[in-house]
Amino acid sequence: MPGITAHIRFYEELNDFLEPHQAKRDIPLHFYNHPSVKDLIESFGIPHTEVDLILINGEPAGFEKRINDGDRVSVYPKFESLDISSVSVLRGRPLRKVRFILDVHLGKLARYLRLCGFDTLYDNAYEDHTIADISVREHRIILTRDIGLLKYSRVQHGYWLRSDQPLEQLKEVVQRFDLKEQVQMFTRCMECNGVIERVDVAKIAHQVPEGTRRYYNEFYQCRSCGKVYWKGSHYEDMMRRIASLINISA
Repeated sequence: MPGITAHIRFYEELNDFLEPHQAKRDIPLHFYNHPSVKDLIESFGIPHTEVDLILINGEPAGFEKRINDGDRVSVYPKFESLDISSVSVLRGRPLRKVRFILDVHLGKLARYLRLCGFDTLYDNAYEDHTIADISVREHRIILTRDIGLLKYSRVQHGYWLRSDQPLEQLKEVVQRFDLKEQVQMFTRCMECNGVIERVDVAKIAHQVPEGTRRYYNEFYQCRSCGKVYWKGSHYEDMMRRIASLINISA
């Protein structure tokens, strides 16, 4: 069987997954079969969830398209802040009601996202298949440091975090999904993801030290787990750090 020759090029942050000699350039390909575009992309270690537009010889193509001799393949990342639905056939519009589910290694990031008001599921007992199932069922974006989790064929929305530092990960997520205007500090419970609301001090007096009640008069409680919050010095410090990190008003 004669072989086929083609070329592929990856754009923007998709190059983060590539070896230096492959990044930002045409990569020659040689096959003795006709692989699908999805298989080809993932052979470079790039999860399909990172891709939103594929052009083959300048024409939009789906993941199932087979590579033929002489094809030139261009692969572009997801455009969360730009609607390209008129040319992309890979998925619908980005999820503008942003909800997340995180893998078992991202507990600190989960707390920061909740502090910023984002609906964020996290449980260190979740297995990969459970995360994938919940993501599909509840239309949640998977955040992970495990590329393999994003290669589940049923997963449509996910992002591989480049940083391994929780606060930098928060900054990365806010920038990647264009969330700056959606931040609502102090509206979700950092422990369970429930909604918090202001509560009369008389209702939660038994949960708050007397000294704290003496210095603070605004208290908040999670509707789900009952945890009580107040805007103490730790809260103010964290607010300033996060506001500075993602460039919002504290």
